[in-house]
Amino acid sequence: MRTFWASPANPSYSSQIHPALIRLADEFCGTLAYLFVYVGALALLAICGIHLWDQLPSLEADEPAGKPGWSVASRSYPAFAVRQLDFPEKTASYEILRHPEGGRRDILRWAVQGEKPAAELEIYRLGSEFDPSRSPAAEIAAHMDLKGTPELETAGIIDSKFGKVALLRRAGEADARSCLGYIKRLNEPDLQISGWSCQGDGLAARRAAISCVLDRLTLLTAGNDPKLAELFAHAELRRGSSATSAPSADWMTSAENPLLRGRL
Repeated sequence: MRTFWASPANPSYSSQIHPALIRLADEFCGTLAYLFVYVGALALLAICGIHLWDQLPSLEADEPAGKPGWSVASRSYPAFAVRQLDFPEKTASYEILRHPEGGRRDILRWAVQGEKPAAELEIYRLGSEFDPSRSPAAEIAAHMDLKGTPELETAGIIDSKFGKVALLRRAGEADARSCLGYIKRLNEPDLQISGWSCQGDGLAARRAAISCVLDRLTLLTAGNDPKLAELFAHAELRRGSSATSAPSADWMTSAENPLLRGRL
């Protein structure tokens, strides 16, 4: 009789353990492969997310530029004119800009052939794009292309057929060579008349030149804006004579810098 310890090893048992180990190894390798694929997919998503995040500031910065803004309205007809204006050797140009939110700018410029403009007049019909916090004096200074000190200060008031018009000049420059800017805001209709002029020798002559331009500004077509037509009809009734360039006390309130009241 053989004892338990004397029993020989069962060959069938040793042959059955190997397939189990093989299956376990196969499952482990398969799980490890799935894990590598999963981690790789997460890493790829993370890389894509970081790249898009890095691009986000530039996209936000480029967004305002992509929004529609002012554009040249080449098919629109001029709505205004300055009649019988005598600028020797000056050529006139007319440009119309439109904004998708309703604004329209009619810009008249006078310049010597091949040189910078010497005078400019802009009639701005305000739309929803108008920002009341933006300084109109800053826009006039930008159009005047001032070098060094672009700030403007008040330079008196003139009378016109549209009422009192504020004059502006470069801050601290009171000599006769200073060009003059001007601006007039109207509420009915919502309109802004502005511009600048370097015409004339001396400040008095330039004030007279601006007054003459405004008095000779006429409306060609009001479109569908009856308030604009009414404004120019009433303005013509109070238009004064600008046949001479000499200033007079009835249209010039002050030659210096009065304390202007209200908004420009």
